[in-house]
Amino acid sequence: MPRIVNPLDEMLFKEVLKEQQRIRVYIERARYGKLKTIIEGIDEKEFDLEDIAKKLKAKLACGGTAKKGRIELQGDHRDRIKKLLAELGFSEELIEVE
Repeated sequence: MPRIVNPLDEMLFKEVLKEQQRIRVYIERARYGKLKTIIEGIDEKEFDLEDIAKKLKAKLACGGTAKKGRIELQGDHRDRIKKLLAELGFSEELIEVE
């Protein structure tokens, strides 16, 4: 007999998972000396990285992509990224900005 999952339980589970994600934010130098902000540590099996990247790009007015289990944003956004990820439900204490 298939197990019925309560949608509310699933939502709560995702919220708890979000609060437990250890996220690392750092800068990488791209081609021609341009900077890009890298966000690693968000579980791509549980969260839609493309969707998170889309929301961040809109808020930061920049380009970027989600690939290889990480989000890359054009430019240096370390100063604002922690607050924006917290707004999306991730725990600020577990976001490490380098």
